[in-house]
Amino acid sequence: PLPPQYGLVFDAGSTHTALYVYQWPADKENGTGIVSQVESCTVNGSGISSYADDPTQAGASLKPCLDKAMTIIPVEQQRQTPTYLGATAGMRLLREQNSTKAEQVFAEVTKAIRKYPVDFRGAQILTGNEEGSFGWITVNYLLETLIKFSFAEKWEHPQDTEVLGALDLGGASTQITFLPGVTIEDKNTSVLFRLYGTNYSLYTHSYLCYGQTQALKMLMASLHQGNLSSQQISHPCYPRGYQENVTTAELYNSPCVPAPSTPSPAQVLTVTGTGDPAACRTAIQKLFNFTCGANRTCGFNGVYQPPVRGQFFAFAGFYYAFHFLNLTSQQSLSHVNTTVWAFCNKTWSELVATFPQDKNYLHTYCSVAIYILTLLVDGYKFDEQTWSSIHFSQKAANTDIGWTLGFMLNLTNMIPTEALEHLKGHQPSLWAGAISFIVLALV
Repeated sequence: PLPPQYGLVFDAGSTHTALYVYQWPADKENGTGIVSQVESCTVNGSGISSYADDPTQAGASLKPCLDKAMTIIPVEQQRQTPTYLGATAGMRLLREQNSTKAEQVFAEVTKAIRKYPVDFRGAQILTGNEEGSFGWITVNYLLETLIKFSFAEKWEHPQDTEVLGALDLGGASTQITFLPGVTIEDKNTSVLFRLYGTNYSLYTHSYLCYGQTQALKMLMASLHQGNLSSQQISHPCYPRGYQENVTTAELYNSPCVPAPSTPSPAQVLTVTGTGDPAACRTAIQKLFNFTCGANRTCGFNGVYQPPVRGQFFAFAGFYYAFHFLNLTSQQSLSHVNTTVWAFCNKTWSELVATFPQDKNYLHTYCSVAIYILTLLVDGYKFDEQTWSSIHFSQKAANTDIGWTLGFMLNLTNMIPTEALEHLKGHQPSLWAGAISFIVLALV
């Protein structure tokens, strides 16, 4: 048999970069679930957009993961290994702020990858719609809802299998993608795929700035703007007894957080946790506009969205926060609410005593959890009933769930648009019978 083939995809997110190494049989039937992930490698440091002022470092940061990939892929396979870098909302924001710096970062990561003996096919910024729909393809490919290898030994569209929706939460954007039961009224939120002979008209939307890092920044800024003259911020989502300093320069360094109209000189703000989940929820709800225009359904900020339908996989940030709170096993919405409320009421000293190993992000879990609840319930309009159709997952079939696999499958044309033909020809028993018949006849 031919040696397996490999593919590499860099996921250059707003907070960090990861490299995924995929593998598939070279003589593949274009079935579903044929591609598997053999390795993932997290790049040290923060996302490539954070190197705007030192772009060579963005390139250098990728080297250890590329070196690791070269130890996995046999030397004779490397030159035919398709390699991609896709950047998401962190680079979308940098491009908005300073397109020259964004181009310099891309030039440097390209230069770094080109030093390796791989088939590099370019670095690009994905649109929000691409990020959402490639995540949807990944989930449905891994869970084999698109086609199945049937008893009749042919690939066919699985009967009665509903495709799955995808919910993705990153550092700077969040995506919702699903197959609605209605015609999509706004063409900006619709994407059409033809996969294995079936058409899918998907609803997808990406909300820029509503990833968790940027949302928490918007929250802090809105708490600051309640009292601009003061250098104190009372933070209801941070635990009582927790205190930190933040400079106005770092708080207002993103297009998601417009600086107040009266720019004050750079100052240091003292942020003090008050551990008040009800006030936290109210403060977080202020980051959204939940009113919809006349006679149409919407998510938030006036964006059209049909009612959610079917089962959903919620991954990335949705999974990490809920995994930490032990909420990833299909608990009811009321149980989730109770758990989050109880967690948010714990003081900083209680939290540190309970979770000594998680000190870096420990103070943020309450705000992230309430943010996720607000986004899913008030934003996307999941309710007590439809909540039970959300599956919080990080992996499926030993492969990370995210946009990278769907992106590579799409760009390497690994998913055919038309149905797969019955490739086997006749069943072996027929051949055996025919051959014995010929042999007998000759005798």
